Amino acid sequence: MIKIERALISVSDKTNLVEFCKFLDSRKIEIISTGGTLKVLRENGIEAIPIQEYTGYPEILDGRVKTLHPKVHAGILGDLDKEFHKEQLEKLNISSIDLVVVNLYPFVSTIQKEGITLSEAIEQIDIGGPSLLRASAKNNKFTVVVPEVTDYQIIQEEMEKNNDCVPRETSFQLAAKAFGITAVYDSAISSYLQQVRNEKFPKYISLGFQKKQNLRYGENPHQEAAYYESVSSMQSLQTIQGKELSFNNILDFQATLHSLFNLPENSAAIIKHLNPCGIASTGSPLESFQLARRTDPASAFGSVIGINGIIDGNLASTITENFVEGVLAKGFTEEAKDIFAKKQNIRLIHLDELLKFQEKMDFRPVAHGILVQDTDLLKIGENQLKVVTKKQLEYEDIKGLMFAWTTVKLIKSNAIVFTDKNSTLGIGAGQMSRVDSVDLAIIKAKTSGLSLEGSYVGSDAFFPFRDNVDKIAKTGARAIIQPGGSIRDKEVIEAADEYNLIMVFTGIRHFRH
Repeated sequence: MIKIERALISVSDKTNLVEFCKFLDSRKIEIISTGGTLKVLRENGIEAIPIQEYTGYPEILDGRVKTLHPKVHAGILGDLDKEFHKEQLEKLNISSIDLVVVNLYPFVSTIQKEGITLSEAIEQIDIGGPSLLRASAKNNKFTVVVPEVTDYQIIQEEMEKNNDCVPRETSFQLAAKAFGITAVYDSAISSYLQQVRNEKFPKYISLGFQKKQNLRYGENPHQEAAYYESVSSMQSLQTIQGKELSFNNILDFQATLHSLFNLPENSAAIIKHLNPCGIASTGSPLESFQLARRTDPASAFGSVIGINGIIDGNLASTITENFVEGVLAKGFTEEAKDIFAKKQNIRLIHLDELLKFQEKMDFRPVAHGILVQDTDLLKIGENQLKVVTKKQLEYEDIKGLMFAWTTVKLIKSNAIVFTDKNSTLGIGAGQMSRVDSVDLAIIKAKTSGLSLEGSYVGSDAFFPFRDNVDKIAKTGARAIIQPGGSIRDKEVIEAADEYNLIMVFTGIRHFRH
């Protein structure tokens, strides 16, 4: 047990501070405090020793230096199992500090505000606070650290139960939390400064995340899981209604969000197991959804729906004709909300704010580290299309080819998509062989009763053999868009010429693993 007799309290977030300190005061705990915290305590009739009185040294540099003093840190760091530590403390007349209550300057919330300057952000970098947390966490065998407001109740209950003592196991748990907090805090600062410098791949990367919620289970019921959110996230994933998000839901919502980043206003994307099973872009959200769903209505059952526009009552009624896991949209009319409210299990997420903060970097965990790359948000212009066949483009073909190219990059590799000018017709995703992806896309279109006559075909990478073209030609497709770059490009182009197909090269590959 650690007997609590003396506490150092210096907090930025003063939530529940007075109530907690009144409890300490009632237990005759000596309180040492600083600046704004001291002011609040005295205003509420709680006696506390000013830090400058305790150290014999004034707070200086606008409060930047107040707790960075040997008397403070020696009182926190003394190892009372070592005789020479105790002798030194006695010789220097330094008392042990048993309880350190500290939370940090609000750096993250500061940088999230509009128009914050670099100098304003730097002023919110806490120096003394992390030092106090780390020192008390290191010496958790003798010093109890209280790094969050939510920990006040834990300390109060332990002290009431144990005659003003706190078990060392509790102290150890709080120490682990404190080091987590300082690590995440430092990572937020590091990330912000790297962004200011526009440093894409710095020598060191620190990723700071805090747990938002435990999940019912992971990818499968036998796997435990939790959802962590970036501490510097500008926008949280907030549900308007519906069941708690599951592990797989969050992955599908992220895939939906990525799709909508790449699609124009009023588009619809239907996502199932991280892959689009239907995409359409028209001037009407309702029409876009109807066209997207016709691509693969069976797979649309239990999917996540993304609408890059406002969902009204008609669209809400159409969506709820079948079971869906969730819906992301820029907004929902009151009529739409009323309709969805009758299907309380459907998760609704407001998309508009999320679209402002697309992720620029893609992080992939591997066994011994992480891989980092730019997020694939590259778009091409019509002037980048290179016709390589004898048959040339007509103006009306450009829209269809551009739509095929936009959608194929959203599909897991190997990816093949058949489209008309504004909607998918058949999608072949994630096959080990590209010709298998062609076969799958054809089967999907046939199953849905959709003709591929005059369609446009997108491939995320080059065709390694002409067999892909042979199969595509039999469907009656009109044109193919692909990166090019195969050692057999000549053979592939000749095959397209044999079938009087248009083939366009982009020079860009869009693998999605």
